[in-house]
Amino acid sequence: MVRIGLIGIGFMGMTHFEATRKVEGGRIAAIATRDPKKLAGDWTSIQGNFGPRGGQVDLSEIKKYSDYRELLADPDIDLVDICLPTDQHEKIVLEALAARKHVLVEKSIALDTAAADRMVDAAKKIGKLLMVAHVLPFFPEFKFAAECIQGGQYGKLRAAHFRRVIAKPDWSADMGDVEKTGGPGIDLHIHDTHFIGLVCGVPKAVQSRGILEKGFAQYLTTQYLYEDPELTVSCLSGGIAAKGMPFGHGYEIYLEQATLLYDFCTLGSEPCLNRPLTLITQDGLVTQPKLEGGAEWCAAFTSEIQVAVDAVRTGTEPALLSGSLARDALKLCYLEAESVRTGCAVTVS
Repeated sequence: MVRIGLIGIGFMGMTHFEATRKVEGGRIAAIATRDPKKLAGDWTSIQGNFGPRGGQVDLSEIKKYSDYRELLADPDIDLVDICLPTDQHEKIVLEALAARKHVLVEKSIALDTAAADRMVDAAKKIGKLLMVAHVLPFFPEFKFAAECIQGGQYGKLRAAHFRRVIAKPDWSADMGDVEKTGGPGIDLHIHDTHFIGLVCGVPKAVQSRGILEKGFAQYLTTQYLYEDPELTVSCLSGGIAAKGMPFGHGYEIYLEQATLLYDFCTLGSEPCLNRPLTLITQDGLVTQPKLEGGAEWCAAFTSEIQVAVDAVRTGTEPALLSGSLARDALKLCYLEAESVRTGCAVTVS
């Protein structure tokens, strides 16, 4: 059994807690938070931009620490799961690695690329796993798209457009502070740069337009420029939606022999599936593929944490949670912000 120590009980910490309930071979053995109410199981103050509000939680069989360093020192913890604001990631990841723990840290890996480099290098030096919780490839619609692009059964990728938008993130003080999260151009958009890097490969340059706040992108549209002049990949992402649409994402993907469509958003407080995953093939058939995955609101996170737990058991870094891939996704976000600032295409090295 992989024993998990969870640090940080905000919305994402609650999500990981609930998701781990259905993980095989792993369990939450301890939590750490400075909030005495949350240590007592009162999570009613927790709210995010999807999923339910927090409630009362039974923590009677779980160790509780008000100081995360006590959790790191606990010899019974195998994997430290860090769900804190991005500006705290580097410090606590490095401490967890130094304590000889495997680490799963929420995206974004860090707030700046130098910190990400230090984290990746430290994990290699110490010989422990550094995994970054990029959950998007575990959502059934995106998993299906990745398999279609990478599998080649519908020919090569010709064009893709991705969309990921939120309203201004004001559901917590931390989320609204761009100097803690990098703003939507990192905290939100890194989902896209990670997925695009995973399924399309690293572009040779990026060309972006949008708006910056304190040097961080609030929203942007990017064209990813590849060596193949016929491959067209773009993305619209950021905190640009009106308050009544707190979240939306989707894609149009054009393969040689098929087209994939998907469009989901939240309107008010209600989920709205504008277009379920739709597969259109050259023979004229239009189908909605049966997707694997649970119906629970945190099912994709369960799949993600299952991969992390399995990795601890085998000692092998999983490709989808790779620290190096997460670092490269962060670097791409910064290059896009530079393109917005300069008004020019920026080369990816």
